[in-house]
Amino acid sequence: NMKFALNGALTVGTLDGANVEIRERVGAENFFLFGMTVDEVEKLYAEGYDHGGSRKYYESDPRLKTAVDMVADGTFSNGDKSVYEPLVNDWLTHDYFMAMADFSSYMDIQAQIEETYRDPMKWARMAVLNVANSGYFSSDRSIEDYLDRIWHTGALPIAE
Repeated sequence: NMKFALNGALTVGTLDGANVEIRERVGAENFFLFGMTVDEVEKLYAEGYDHGGSRKYYESDPRLKTAVDMVADGTFSNGDKSVYEPLVNDWLTHDYFMAMADFSSYMDIQAQIEETYRDPMKWARMAVLNVANSGYFSSDRSIEDYLDRIWHTGALPIAE
């Protein structure tokens, strides 16, 4: 994602991993955030989400049910229902990555992305700001940081 941001891509993501750093650098207004907070995730796990709790999202959200049913019925696998059966079973019983719980939030942010994309000046501004504010992720800066913090060598002189 960092390389994409360096090249002007607008990130759509949750608050995990590198996305946290990207959002801090490029600005929340230039990042399409969806999904739960850490506290919300922990609460769902405490309530047994990973032991079938994901099914309530499937049963209560018509958009999600339609999407999952299309995966399950072979729509995306030439009618072969067995191709995605393990994935669908996982979504409905364990869903470790909480895709079911995040689905509605993702669909909402996707609508915002579509609206933003229809405004070329706004989209371009956001892309340029992503490039301008993500220099921190460049390999030059990373290598310099490794030289100092990890390898403790500092920059080496270049022989002339």
